[in-house]
Amino acid sequence: MNFKPGQYIRHAKYGCGTIVARDADRTTVDFDTAGMKLFVTSLAAFEAAEGVAPAKKTRSVRRRAKVVTQ
Repeated sequence: MNFKPGQYIRHAKYGCGTIVARDADRTTVDFDTAGMKLFVTSLAAFEAAEGVAPAKKTRSVRRRAKVVTQ
């Protein structure tokens, strides 16, 4: 099956994830629980998953105000 970037897939070991990038040699998948993984495209075993990918939490970065001394 020909998978495209943005498609939600299922892997036997890592569970469900979204294809981030894919070319003839490598496929990068961002899994819901396992994070980013890189696969050899010709050896990768995925199946289409039902539903849509859950929304990822973005990291919130708190910055401290810079103290100005005179």
